[in-house]
Amino acid sequence: MGRWWIIGLLATAVPAGVACSDGATTAPAATGVLTANATVIYVTDGDTVGVEIDGVEERVRLIGIDTPETKKPNTPVQCFGPEATAFTKSLLPDGTALYVERDVEARDVYGRLLAYIYRSADGMFVNMEIIGQGYARPLTIPPNVAHADEFVVAARNAEATNVGLWAGCSG
Repeated sequence: MGRWWIIGLLATAVPAGVACSDGATTAPAATGVLTANATVIYVTDGDTVGVEIDGVEERVRLIGIDTPETKKPNTPVQCFGPEATAFTKSLLPDGTALYVERDVEARDVYGRLLAYIYRSADGMFVNMEIIGQGYARPLTIPPNVAHADEFVVAARNAEATNVGLWAGCSG
C-alpha cells in the first residue's frame, strides 16, 4: 500500500485540470455524445491504441494508467496482459469514434501522443473504465496529472472488490 501514497503525492505535484498550452481543453463536463476528433484504427495493447486524427495515424498512450505488458521488447507477457488487451479491444473496436484530449505534455519519449480518450457515442472515459474494471494500475507522470487522484481512487476500488488483475495476479 506504500506505493499508493507515492502515487498520491505525485498526483498533487501539479494542479488537476491544467490545460495544455497547445490548445487542449479540459475534460468534457458531462458524459453523453461528444464531438469526435479521432477514430480507432487498432488496439496495440491495454494502454496503447492507434487512431486517425485529421487523416494522420497516431499511436496514443493512455495517460494515467498502466496495463500489464504484452508486446514490450525483451519483456515477458505479464499476468493479465492478454486480458487487459482484450478488454481494451472490446471497448474500442476498429472504427470507433473518439474524443481525444491531451494534458500538459503532448508526447512521451517514444513519440506517442499522450491522451485521455472518450468514446464519442456515449462519452465513456476509456482510461477510467480500464482502471476501474481492474485491467490497469495508476501511473502518474507529472505534468500529466489532470485525473491522477480519480485514477488512484478507481484502482483502490478495483483492488478492494478484487476484480481484474487484482483477482488474477498475486504480488
